[in-house]
Amino acid sequence: MKRGKGMKFVGDSRIPDREHRMKNIPKDYSEYPGKTEAFFPNYLLKEWLVGAVFLIGFLCLTIAHPAPLEQEADPNATGYIPVPDWFFLFLYQLLKYEAAAGAFTVLGTVVIPGLAFGALMLAPWLDKGPERRLSKRPIATGMMLLGFISVAYLTWEAADQHEWGGAASIDDDVREIDTTHPGYDIYVEESCIACHGDNMEGTAMGPDLYDLAYDEEGVAQIVVEGIGEMPAVIDADQTEEIETISEYVVSGGGTNEGAGGAEGDEDAEDTDDEEDEDEDADE
Repeated sequence: MKRGKGMKFVGDSRIPDREHRMKNIPKDYSEYPGKTEAFFPNYLLKEWLVGAVFLIGFLCLTIAHPAPLEQEADPNATGYIPVPDWFFLFLYQLLKYEAAAGAFTVLGTVVIPGLAFGALMLAPWLDKGPERRLSKRPIATGMMLLGFISVAYLTWEAADQHEWGGAASIDDDVREIDTTHPGYDIYVEESCIACHGDNMEGTAMGPDLYDLAYDEEGVAQIVVEGIGEMPAVIDADQTEEIETISEYVVSGGGTNEGAGGAEGDEDAEDTDDEEDEDEDADE
């Protein structure tokens, strides 16, 4: 005979009921074997163990494969396209589709995410069945599978379409410039650095200043008059500043590796040849 079946317990008010006053004693569910259990500590302990296993696995993954870091933040690198953290990539990818962007931005940022997360929050109330098997809870199971597949697909697409090596490749092409050159101060003060980059490598707003098809006179004219969408930078009466910035740009940032570098090398070779000829003539 099961405990409590067909029996009546008579209490005595003179005897303190200490057993039932003790805390954290689970209720007796012996009449419902396998169908329910006490939340504390039985069910809560199982949930904690599962969470601990996933947490330890995630920590091991972060140690084995650290998060990749890109180059240092550069406010002058206007061509860089930032992306959110990985757990928001699915929302970032969602805004790339026409049905959730442009005139429908509110739909992609508020309506669709709101309905999706709201449905997941209401899942316990939409499916109140007593069954625990996923196959017998089609509403909750279907909503969870749909949410998981959608997030996984959008995250994968966002990661696959983004050029993660783009920012790192910029560091590979960085050229050294002479920051002690007086032209560098003018280059910074006149905000040339904002359009042409801190190493004259060019950005989305301005071209690369290496290997220009202009000599110092051509650069000086552009600096005074501007060209295309580039406005004038220095007034024409500031001749010393114009000469300094022109020489700085043509020399490749003061390193003699710019457009004037090759010409300078040729001039130096011609000068050496002339000196050799003079020496031969003297002999």
